[in-house]
Amino acid sequence: MINLTKSVMAMMIGFIFSSIFGMILIPILKKIKASQTLNKYLERTHHDKIGTPTMGGLIFILPSIIITLIFIIFNKIKPSYSLLIILFTFTFYAVIGFIDDLLIVLKHNNKGLTKNQKFILEIIVAIIFFYIFMKSGNEPLIWIHSLNIKNNIGWLYGLFILLVLTSSSNAVNLTDGLDGLAGGLSVLAFIAYGIISWNTEWLLGYEDIALFAFTLIGSLLGFMIYNFPKAKVFMGDTGSLSLGASLGAYAIITRHELLLGLIGIVFVIETLSTIIQILVYKLTKKRVFPMTPIHHAFEKKGWKENDIVILFWVIGLISSMIAIIWGVCL
Repeated sequence: MINLTKSVMAMMIGFIFSSIFGMILIPILKKIKASQTLNKYLERTHHDKIGTPTMGGLIFILPSIIITLIFIIFNKIKPSYSLLIILFTFTFYAVIGFIDDLLIVLKHNNKGLTKNQKFILEIIVAIIFFYIFMKSGNEPLIWIHSLNIKNNIGWLYGLFILLVLTSSSNAVNLTDGLDGLAGGLSVLAFIAYGIISWNTEWLLGYEDIALFAFTLIGSLLGFMIYNFPKAKVFMGDTGSLSLGASLGAYAIITRHELLLGLIGIVFVIETLSTIIQILVYKLTKKRVFPMTPIHHAFEKKGWKENDIVILFWVIGLISSMIAIIWGVCL
C-alpha cells in the first residue's frame, strides 16, 4: 500500500507542476514563433495545425527532472546507478530532440539534425549508458526470463543498448503525428514499467526508478491538457525522443526488454508500417498503405483523428495490462 501511496503522490506533484509550467511555456513558444513546418503531404488534412508551437516536451521534461532532484534533496529518493542511467538517458535524448526542434524552427523547414549527427549523439549516450551500467555491478546479459535464457555477450551489450535506445526513441517519434497519440500511449507504457519496477526488488534503486516513472506519468498527464485535440502545443522531438529512449532504458534496467515490444505494441506497428512501406516501394514502386506511419493511413481512409487516437489508446491499454500481468505475476 505504501508503494501505491508514493506513486500517487509522485503523479499528483508531477501533474500540478507540469500543468502550471504549461501555462507559462506555451505563450513563450508562441511569442518566439517556435512552430514546426508541416509535411507537404499533411498540409491539406492538418491545415488547422499550422502555427501550433512545438518543443512542448519541455512541459513534462523539466518538471519531472526538477521534482526528482527535489525528492533527492529531501531524501524521498535515494541516488542510485539505476536512477542515474534513467535520468541521463531521459535528459540527453531530450537535449538531442531540443537541438533538432530548434534547428527546424530556425530554418523554417523540417530539416534539423542529420541522421549521422543524431546517430553519433546516440552512440555517445549508449557508451555512457554501458559504462554506468557495468560500473553499477550489472552483467552484460541477454536475459529472457520466460525461456530461462541467460547469455553473457560482453562488450556487444553496448551495441544492444544502442539498438534498444535508437529503436524505441525513433518508434515514439514516428508515432507522434496525431494530437494526444504519443503522449497517451507513453502514459500507459510508463504505468506498465512503473508497476514492473516496483516488482524488481532485486534491483538496486528499484524504488527510485519506479517513483521517477510515476512522476513522469503525472507530468505527461499535465502536458496532455495542452496536447489533447485540438492541441495547443506539440511535444516535438524534444519530447518524443526522450520518452522513447527512457522506455528503452527501463526495459534494459528491469531486464524486461522483450516486454517493450508488447508494452509499446502501437509504437512497433507504426514503425513496421513505415519500414514495410519503404522497402516495398523501393522494390516495386508500389505502396502497401495510403500513407505511413499507419495512423495517417487511417486518416486517408476517412477516419476522424479522435477516433484513431482512442482506438490506438485502447490497443496500448490492453497490451500494457497483459505486459504487467506477464512481468509481475508470471
